[in-house]
Amino acid sequence: MRITDLLDIRSIALDAAPKSKQETLDAAVALMVKSGKITDEDAYRAQVYAREEESTTGIGEGIAIPHGKCDAVNKPGLAAMVIPNGVDFDSLDGEPVTLLFLIAAPNTKDNVHLDVLSKLSMMLMDEEFTKSLRNARTPEEFLAIIDRADEEKKSVDERLAEPVEAKENQVKILAVTSCPTGIAHTYMAAEGIEKAAKAKGCFVKIETRGSGGAKNVLTAQEIADADCIIVAADAQVPMDRFDGKKVIQRQVSDGISKADELIELAMSGNAPVYKSGNAQTAAASTKKNSGGIGHQLYTQLMNGVSHMLPFVVGGGILIAIAFLIDGLLVDMNALDAAARSNFGTITPAAAMFKQIGGVAFGFMLPVLAGYIAMAIGDRPALALGFVGGMMASSGTSGFLGALVAGFAAGYIILGLRKACEKLPEALEKIAPVLIYPVVGILAMGLLMLFIVEPIMGTVNMALNNGLASMGGSSKLILGMILGGMMAIDMGGPFNKAAYVFGTAAIAAGNYDIMASVMIGGMVPPCAIALATLLFKDKFTKEERESGPTNFIMGLAFITEGAIPFAAADPIHVLPACIIGSGLAGALSMAFGCTLMAPHGGIFVVPVMGNALLYLVALVIGTVVSAVLLGVLKKKAA
Repeated sequence: MRITDLLDIRSIALDAAPKSKQETLDAAVALMVKSGKITDEDAYRAQVYAREEESTTGIGEGIAIPHGKCDAVNKPGLAAMVIPNGVDFDSLDGEPVTLLFLIAAPNTKDNVHLDVLSKLSMMLMDEEFTKSLRNARTPEEFLAIIDRADEEKKSVDERLAEPVEAKENQVKILAVTSCPTGIAHTYMAAEGIEKAAKAKGCFVKIETRGSGGAKNVLTAQEIADADCIIVAADAQVPMDRFDGKKVIQRQVSDGISKADELIELAMSGNAPVYKSGNAQTAAASTKKNSGGIGHQLYTQLMNGVSHMLPFVVGGGILIAIAFLIDGLLVDMNALDAAARSNFGTITPAAAMFKQIGGVAFGFMLPVLAGYIAMAIGDRPALALGFVGGMMASSGTSGFLGALVAGFAAGYIILGLRKACEKLPEALEKIAPVLIYPVVGILAMGLLMLFIVEPIMGTVNMALNNGLASMGGSSKLILGMILGGMMAIDMGGPFNKAAYVFGTAAIAAGNYDIMASVMIGGMVPPCAIALATLLFKDKFTKEERESGPTNFIMGLAFITEGAIPFAAADPIHVLPACIIGSGLAGALSMAFGCTLMAPHGGIFVVPVMGNALLYLVALVIGTVVSAVLLGVLKKKAA
């Protein structure tokens, strides 16, 4: 594939005159739409704006490369604008933008276009090339200039991977570049660092971590031999391998606009020594690009939840199977009250499943707290989080205590790290293996015993007692709220908050809550699938073709199958899904349905309480949402 394969002549404007950054982006999106590669202009524009909010794509030297990757893109594409008089674009160097390329990337596993886009990104670092583009008189000439340069230049990965031997006494510099999307800035930073290093007579090798994965990966021997390593990244980069080496950590944009400065610092020998146990991760070093405090807290929480879920799902389903076995093989009416209390462990098979599932489930809170802590304070915080989570699990504070423990553990390590900065070098070196674990675990334990457990234990007990005492109307409202939350953002913060609440309720023995949560997540994809069959004129050809697959996803409790439809028409799709999910959640509560397994959809029906009525609630919620979709959605163009 060549660059010109992505650039339609209809999407080139050589005399653009926008008055603002917003006008520029809107005009570029409109050009992209002309190529026929965008199925939903509004959804694609929203994605372009969202990327721009992370950090400006005005990279300096009069160039901007905005980009958007989403389901609204049916084919990878480019749009180009030459702006003779320039426009203020909040560029890194403050200069007006005169040349802009807009990138459209689809959400597919086929990443052949990424190599093409990365090559273009690096070509834009050539001043002669960009000058020629700015002076092009016709779109045809513009395309010919790109095609000629494309023919002459090697692909980025080919060139970076060319074997180069370091000369004697030559400064050896390694670099890693990565940006959140991994499309353009990753490779432009690589180009900038490479040019700057060669100009200073340094040996350089660069690892790029783009959307297509890590390329030209640094070897252990190369790292050992390196004088300095530059990490120019706005995305997570594996850092432990650089332990004990001089490392410079900067934003990916610095690799483009401040490459000379980075190389000079690397050559000076004044770069700080990186310590994996005292990690300042790439993400931490670029905090201003990672969102606000709320976003950071959410990311840290989700790190704990994502590591916790395998234990919850695996352990929960195995425990549910234990109850199913006893339910099928044991006559409960023939047992006295004492024997019934052992339900789930009465038969040997049930006892085996219960034991294995219980062990797995027991890791839930320590893992949650441990990995929240690790997201904040890196590996030294992991031990503290595990200890705090285990104390919460064995105490009265439960899930809430584990949450507090996770965040507290992370910040305890950050505090200890700050305190140890003033220690003599010999003591500072042993801090990660001695001071952090000993002092940190002691501090964590005291905090849990005297603050977290008394306070959060009281809150947790009150919450559990409140849930257990809820009657008719209160439970209906709770089920409606939780079910509706699962459909608000379908995998986002609201969805995750409801799901986490459901898993916590399982741990506390409130199984009806998880039932409402799961049915709320099953309704949206099922409803969309049904609506694409009943109201074909309300959906595009592509949507009708992909719609029925949502039955499978919905029945398996994979809410994310509905996201492309919601993203394409959120104003009409989301209300319909929220109403149906909320209704299904309320009906699940009204029918007294229970669920001890935190995942699985219809595949865990055998371990549901009142399974038949649960399916009835699912059908009702699905039909209501589907009908509302048919009423609310406009006819497809």
